Amino acid sequence: MSPDECKQHLKQLILDKALQFGDFTLASGKKSSYYIDCRPVVLSGEGAYCLARCILDSLRDDAVGAVGGMAVGAVPIAGAVAAVAASLQIDMDAFYVRKEPKGHGMGKQVEGELPDGIRVAMVEDTVTTGGSTLQAIEALERERNVEVVTVIVMVDRQEGAAEAFAAAGHDLRCLFTV
Repeated sequence: MSPDECKQHLKQLILDKALQFGDFTLASGKKSSYYIDCRPVVLSGEGAYCLARCILDSLRDDAVGAVGGMAVGAVPIAGAVAAVAASLQIDMDAFYVRKEPKGHGMGKQVEGELPDGIRVAMVEDTVTTGGSTLQAIEALERERNVEVVTVIVMVDRQEGAAEAFAAAGHDLRCLFTV
């Protein structure tokens, strides 16, 4: 599938598998009448592939060497992007950021090979305020010498994330908005 075909297919998968209606409390603490649970999409083979193709298409001119984000949600996304990139002969690795540093071993909060100065993209399934991703960026920049080029999300709920990323000096790219 081409990136454009993948984007259309991904949209349908989100509508079929991720969008739910009811009374929900979001990670930001906000209440919502709908919830977008992208895990069933991201954890399906076709969803992971299509999302990875869309992300790679978005990054084609950015010379990014790694993608990653906050564990647990970004782990399958980053892994899919790295795998699809390899199949397309694109050099791209994956990483993830723990909520807190490990309490044992080397005490790392960031996992993955990230050479000094590497350009990275943060990935996320859904953002509301952007708070979790901004925390992940802070931890990443504190622990590693990287350049965060952009943040790419599958779905932006348009409830402040774009403004929060802009205020922090980060570019936000959304595949879909609600």
